[in-house]
Amino acid sequence: MKVYRIFLALTLLVAGIFLGVALIIRLNMDTSVAALNGENTDTPSVSGGSLASLEDAFVKVAEKVSPAVVSIVTERTETVGGVLFSPFEGDEFFDKFFRDFFGEVPKRKFRSMGLGSGIIVDPKGYIVTNEHVIHNADKIMVTLPDGREFRAKLIGKDYRSDIAVLKINAQNLPYAVLGNSDKVKIGQWAIAIGNPFGFAVHSPKPTVTVGVISALHRQLPATEYRERIYTDLIQTDAAINPGNSGGPLVNLRGEVIGINVAIYTTSGGYQGVGFAIPSNQAKYIMDKLIRGEEVTYGWLGVKVQDLNQELAEYFGISDQKGALVAKVLKGSPAQKAGLKEGDVIRKFNGQEVENTSDLVNKVAHTEAGKTVEIEVIRNKKPLTLKVKIGKRPLNLAEAETAGEYSWRGITVSDLSEDLRKKFRIEEEQGVVVVDVKEDSAAWSAGIKVGDVISEINHKLITDVDDFEKVTQEIKGKALVRTQRGYFLISPEG
Repeated sequence: MKVYRIFLALTLLVAGIFLGVALIIRLNMDTSVAALNGENTDTPSVSGGSLASLEDAFVKVAEKVSPAVVSIVTERTETVGGVLFSPFEGDEFFDKFFRDFFGEVPKRKFRSMGLGSGIIVDPKGYIVTNEHVIHNADKIMVTLPDGREFRAKLIGKDYRSDIAVLKINAQNLPYAVLGNSDKVKIGQWAIAIGNPFGFAVHSPKPTVTVGVISALHRQLPATEYRERIYTDLIQTDAAINPGNSGGPLVNLRGEVIGINVAIYTTSGGYQGVGFAIPSNQAKYIMDKLIRGEEVTYGWLGVKVQDLNQELAEYFGISDQKGALVAKVLKGSPAQKAGLKEGDVIRKFNGQEVENTSDLVNKVAHTEAGKTVEIEVIRNKKPLTLKVKIGKRPLNLAEAETAGEYSWRGITVSDLSEDLRKKFRIEEEQGVVVVDVKEDSAAWSAGIKVGDVISEINHKLITDVDDFEKVTQEIKGKALVRTQRGYFLISPEG
């Protein structure tokens, strides 16, 4: 009897355990299904206390940082005139006719105004802003949120990074702390502070907008309206509008993690995509400018493109990492090191290259004169090259035309994106005429700057090398084909 009772108790215990497990599983399944169907469940939610705490954090950041955010107004003198509008603008004959008939128009000077933001980063009065905010300014005025106004001195500027440092003569100023942008993560809160539409609101007090970090390491190419190329930007959906440029992007600790620089828009206003220069990059440039040092960048001298799946398979690469060399500039560090077009750069100075933007950043932040190893894939085989990094030219367009060649009064260059935009070139191959010497054989024949030469004496011209080889063999007249037709160029003399 006793054994029977023990057996019965054990049986009930086991049954109870199984029943409990079954109920737990069922409850979990019901909760999951309810969640999938959008029904209310008992999953944790943000409480009123959490919301109040978050709201309080935004308020504290605004109170902490806003006093250090300044409004910047610039004045610049521009000269216009000297050219009368002609409906045939660009045609030399009609331009000359209009000048002869109407005479030269007197040049006039006028003042233009600019508006931007800045952030005080030092109690001594140093202010960080964008270079494009103060570009070519004759006068820079800074207004603090408390209404005080100062004339600012330009300490230094760097065009490529779009960073400038100003200074005002004042003591015990409020200032913001630069944070570590390397620790920024996608999804973190972001607070943009600046002075958008400052003239319209008639107030020096900055505007605060809130969003999140949307993406990192973004790149903005040059456009028809902006020659500057931006790399390694922070993207945010915190509202950034005209006038916000130069203001800070801040985290919830009140640390500056970026300098607002641009928006992507089709309307001219905010559309949910804003960009900021990482604070670590801004600090590096700022420190150099304050010390009076030259800001230099490393230079390899190549044009590169990203790999897609088809290109990766063609070059025998299992992934799409790396940068494909599309062009090696003449006389560049890359050419001297033996880098060739068609090479895929996989590693730079021991570090993997993710894409073209990553390579550009790695090269730019390498000291000029330093020798580094570059690992490439050539003919589907790995190859290691040593290259001595050069100093990036101030004008890349000039570097790209370093391979120019002159013949019978014309100077030609390989087609580049800058030259395509400048002369509105649609041709896929050939060389572009960048200079024509007056009274030369080419000038007499009718060749103009911007012409694209595709054939000489029925021989195909694809680049400057072809042009040089073909023209060196010509003794008499040369039949030159351009996008405007054929021209016959006689020998010089």
